[in-house]
This record gives sequence, structure tokens and C-alpha cells, in this order.
Amino acid sequence: MYDIASIYKAKSVDDAIAALQADPSAIVIAGGTDVLIKIREGKLAGCRLVSIHDLPALRGISWGEDGAVEIGPLSTFRDVTYSDIIRQAVPVLGEAADTAGGPQLRAAGTIGGNVCNGITSADTASTLVALDAVMRVRGPRGEREIPIAEWYKGVGKVALAPYELLVKIIIPRPNYEGYTGHYIKYAMRNAMDIATLGVSCMVKLTDDKQAVDDVSLAFGVAGPVPMRSYSAEAAVRGLSVAEAAEKIGPAALADVSPRSSWRASREFRIQLVEELSGRAFAEAARKGGAAL
Repeated sequence: MYDIASIYKAKSVDDAIAALQADPSAIVIAGGTDVLIKIREGKLAGCRLVSIHDLPALRGISWGEDGAVEIGPLSTFRDVTYSDIIRQAVPVLGEAADTAGGPQLRAAGTIGGNVCNGITSADTASTLVALDAVMRVRGPRGEREIPIAEWYKGVGKVALAPYELLVKIIIPRPNYEGYTGHYIKYAMRNAMDIATLGVSCMVKLTDDKQAVDDVSLAFGVAGPVPMRSYSAEAAVRGLSVAEAAEKIGPAALADVSPRSSWRASREFRIQLVEELSGRAFAEAARKGGAAL
């Protein structure tokens, strides 16, 4: 049973923004896989909704200027996984999207909702952080772009100002070109479960495939928000692939701050950070042509 006071179906992005201005307590709903659960649980009982579900301007995955990958926030997890552009440019993001929930959730849940809920366990978040994505938002004052490093403000909080909507997720070409990536989700079950820890690693090898030219390592559930490990990245640049695979995990421990929960203890999550960082790096390097 869903206790909903009203729902307004926006006709355009600007119409949705105007509706939010007219009713500041209204809640945006897109795929509904998060909002409807909260309503059913009574957390948002009697709420008023502004639906952006049917806005074509917020759907689709396309090439942008200078080879950037542009992802509409209403693109579902399934859209991301099976996009030819994603498979060509950033297949690791499609792999991460394919770990979210079950088939029904992946068909309805959106990548925009996944990053706007501000949850550290969001399956696409750590990969978007590793890719240093840019979040384009629109509000009453027009559009602005927010680096994903500045997007997460705390548990369940993101940098959206009042009445703003996420309208595009952008992955600049330099952030993916020449890199190969791998995402590992550790969960209590193989499917339909929230990550106990998520690790995403992007690797660019030297021309001879023997050493690390550049690397980006990011985590979900290793802290209150999805996060990069800059210490680990700095520690392994220039090393041989084999040496980097051994050192990246221990180096990452300088940056993470996991907590204990009913899913796992802090100590176990620290163990996962160390072990899975090395595994994600090794597989990303292997995809790039390294012999491991």
C-alpha cells in the first residue's frame, strides 16, 4: 500500500523545476525503486511527488563534445549495461550497473537515482568516482557542472541545491581513453543484495604493458560516501604491474574509514579493501594487456 497524497507528471525539465518551486516539500520520483520502498515503509507517508519518469530529454546515452560519454540520468541500469557506447568506451561502468539488484530492479532503476540518493553502497557510484565523472545539474538559475569529487556531501546528501535536477552524467574522454577497468562487488549473496564493499579500478599501462602509467582506485562502503584512494594511486604509479598489484591494497588502507554494521565488521571491510584492491587492479591490468 502506497500512501501518496498526489503525483504531478512533469512535461519537461523546466516544468519539473517549476513544480518543485511551487511545492518545496515535493519529492522527485524517476524509476521509483528507492522512493516507493520508502513510501511503503511509511518513511514518506502522505508525500507529494513530482514525476520525471516520462521526460525523453533525461534519457539516452550519447557521444558528447570531444568524445565525452554523456549519460541521461533516466537511463536504467540495463540501458547502461547494454549501451554500445558504454561497451566501447567504459565497459566497466556497464559491468558495475549489471551488479545492481535483480533483473527487475535493473530494468526500472536509473543511474541518476543511484547517484542522487547519496548512498555509499550504490553500485555505479564507485566507478563514476574512479572515472572522475562530471554531474550537470539544472535549476532555476540555469545549468552548472559539479565534479563528482564534490558531489557527495555526507550520508544520503549530494550537492543538488533546492529545486535542481541532475540532467546529465558526463565522462570526459581523457578520463577513460587508454584505460581499462574492473569492478568487484562483495556482498553476502551473489544477487539482489547491497554491497558489503565495492571496489573499482581504472588502469593505464605503459606502451610495453610492463608498468603502471596511471591508475584510479575508488570504493563504495569504505567510508560514509564513495571515495577515491589517492594514496594508493600515488604509491603504485610507475611501478611494474606485478609490484603494483601487491602494493595497491596495503596503500589504500591510509584513506579508507569503514564502519561496522550488521553486514560486516570494520575489520572485515578493511581486509576486503586490501584484498579486493589488488584483485581489481590485476584484472584491470590484464584487460589492458598485462601478463599476470
